[in-house]
Order: sequence, then C-alpha cells, then structure tokens
Amino acid sequence: MEENWREKLEKASLSRIMEVAYENQVLIPAFNVAYLPMVEAIMEALRETEPFALLEVSRPDITRFGAKSFQAVKEEYERFGDLAFSRLHQDHVPVIDEEGEKVDWKSLIEEALSLGYHSVMIDGSRLPLDENIRVTRETVMISHRRGVCVEGELGSVLGHEKGPLPPYEELFQSGQGFTSPEDAQRFVQETGVDWLSVAIGNIHGAITGAAKDQKKVEARLNIQHLQQIARVTGIPLVLHGGSGIKREYVLEAIKNGITKINIGTEIRQAYERGLGENSNIEEAQKETKEKVKELITSYYEIEGSVHILSKKL
Repeated sequence: MEENWREKLEKASLSRIMEVAYENQVLIPAFNVAYLPMVEAIMEALRETEPFALLEVSRPDITRFGAKSFQAVKEEYERFGDLAFSRLHQDHVPVIDEEGEKVDWKSLIEEALSLGYHSVMIDGSRLPLDENIRVTRETVMISHRRGVCVEGELGSVLGHEKGPLPPYEELFQSGQGFTSPEDAQRFVQETGVDWLSVAIGNIHGAITGAAKDQKKVEARLNIQHLQQIARVTGIPLVLHGGSGIKREYVLEAIKNGITKINIGTEIRQAYERGLGENSNIEEAQKETKEKVKELITSYYEIEGSVHILSKKL
C-alpha cells in the first residue's frame, strides 16, 4: 500500500497533481531556495511530514542571495529531491525586473526547460495587458511542448520595488494593483496558462538593503475579490508573498481557489539566523528544516497531504 501512493505521485504529471489539489482544496506550498543547502533541509522536512510541495528558485535567490544558478539548484535537487513529495519550479522570470530593466526572459525560461525543471513562471505583470498575454502565451507554447506547466501573473504583488512602500492599509483599502477579474478571465482564456498568480492584498518580502532582514508586514487578503477571480478563471490560483499573512486569511483563500502559496522570507531568514556570524551551515539547515516543519504542521496543517492526493490520482 505504501509503495502504491509513492509510485502514483512519482509517475503523475505536475499538471495533474495541481489539478487534483485544486479540486480537493489541498494546498501545495512552494519553498524558495535562497541558499543551496536549503534544498537538503527542505526535503528532510517534507519526508518527515509528508505534504506535497514545490521547491522553487527565482532570479533574486540567485543574484541577491546564495542559490548560485538555476543549474546549481537543479543539481542539488537531483541529489536530495524526491518526486513522491516534490517537484522543481522556476519562480518569477520577469519581463521587466524590479529595477525597471528589461530581462532576457526567454533565455531564462529556455534554460530551465533544458535543465528539466517541472514548471516555470513568466511574470509579465509590469507590462500592459495585451503584451503580458502575448509573452505568457509564447511561454506556454514553448513549455507545453516539453510537458512543463506555466504560471503567469496578473496584477501587482508589490514589495520587491526600490524605495519604501506606501502604508500597507492604504494599499489594501485602495485595491491598488489588485488583479482585475475581467482581465483575469481574458488572460486565462487567451494564454492557456496553467496557474495564475494573483494580487489580492499579498505583498512580497523586501529583498534589498537592511529591509531584507526585517519582519514582513502582516498582510490581509480580500477573499471576496479572490472569489470573483476564481469564479471566472477555473484554474489553480497562486499566492505570492505567502510569509506573514494572517492564518485565517490563508485558510479561507485555500477554500476559494488558492492552490499554491510561495514561501520565501520566513525560511530564508531562518536559514540566515542559523548561519550566524560563523557561517554554520549545519545550524542554518536545522533552523530551515524546523521552520518548514512548523509551517507544514501548525500553520498550513497539510501534514500527510501526499496520501490525500494519491487517493485521487
């Protein structure tokens, strides 16, 4: 019996796993790998608590922290990964980055595809809608040929930009940057994207200067707005900036279409705390593992979710 669930998850496509998770309101957390030794620590936590999760790496993880490269993370995943509990995702390939600079997004996507990543994310959210649709559709075409899932983004999940953010409450009340349900419907229909990252009050943790070490703002989510988006899209929705959101909002969001939540700041800061001034990698891994286990068991309560998913596959 035990081998049966493992075999099912190892053989299933990520597309199917996400579909089953979406239909059954099972959360798939996505843990950002900001430093290479985090891969081993995250995988140990997953084996001990048995949820299904994604390990993901973004450009800032590579350029600002210690993930080194998409290839280095893939190699680390090949050493420590386990397809019964996880897949590898390329997070946030922007067309225009947080500095306002154009990015050679296609070569980054193609790099992940050639390395064998299981899913990729194209972020055209800083583009006009028509251009975002065009770029996302192109990414879907080249990725689907290889059986790779694509996540797109619509709306502005703030937090990575230079300079201070306006007061959070002001942002939330104004709905500034929130994903438009009408645009979301058109975006999904015209791109064929597999998953959609939405802005409903969530914000990214800071990645620059002293602010990157600060505790994140405790964000809220506009669940009513999420429901409107979920109704017209009908695909797994994604929440970026998952660290620091009040738990009751997160649990409500999972019931209303959110299938994947990105978690970066909390586990990166746990790793850096453990690392300390003496660069103690073993302690950093221990802190990371404990934080991931705590999130899985106490915060998201998804311990053992591989068994729920395998029964539906």
